[in-house]
Amino acid sequence: GMLAVELARRGYRVGVLDADITGPSIPKMFGLTERPISGPIGIAPVKSKLGLSVMSINLLLPNEDDAVIWRGPLISGAVKQFWGDVYWGTLDYLLVDLPPGTADVPLTVMQSLPIDGIVLVTSPQDLAGMVVRKAANMAAQLDNPILGVVENMSHAICPHCGERIDLFGPSHLSAICEPLRVPVLGRIPIDAQIATLCDQGQVEDCVVPAFAQITDLVL
Repeated sequence: GMLAVELARRGYRVGVLDADITGPSIPKMFGLTERPISGPIGIAPVKSKLGLSVMSINLLLPNEDDAVIWRGPLISGAVKQFWGDVYWGTLDYLLVDLPPGTADVPLTVMQSLPIDGIVLVTSPQDLAGMVVRKAANMAAQLDNPILGVVENMSHAICPHCGERIDLFGPSHLSAICEPLRVPVLGRIPIDAQIATLCDQGQVEDCVVPAFAQITDLVL
């Protein structure tokens, strides 16, 4: 979400395909409740405040808390429809938000969409790193390039003294990046403002300095 926002702030035409069918979060982050409209040339994505084009299963549900209880083939079919049946128009970048792991959705996206690159997101715990390493191995087997790795919830900064606190212990980012020979794109600190703005549907108002560097490296 934040990467899409940073790209839009730089004047790029950006789309966000929420491929996390059973756990969609993109519409809530952007404060979107409008339903997509079907037209003669396809389904029109919903526009955010900054003009991002967004498509998510949650935009099609009567209630955002409704559960999507589908098996793999239906989930994969929905992702393909979001790619093929949505009229995205002319975009500079289409970002696809994937669920973690190596199940149906990542497999469908990596095999069916023309992927230019993958940004892996991890956190300091080695448990999270193990899941990300599996995803990285999957991407390599399917010949999808990895642009780099972002470490989320990397650390916290004490608001009183400025001390850096590694709440989740030491980072294991090098154990991911070095074997893959991919760069560290950035480390995102824990910031209550980020969580608050996302909960309020105002992710486009969120300013995170680390994302400027991450966006530079991705570009």
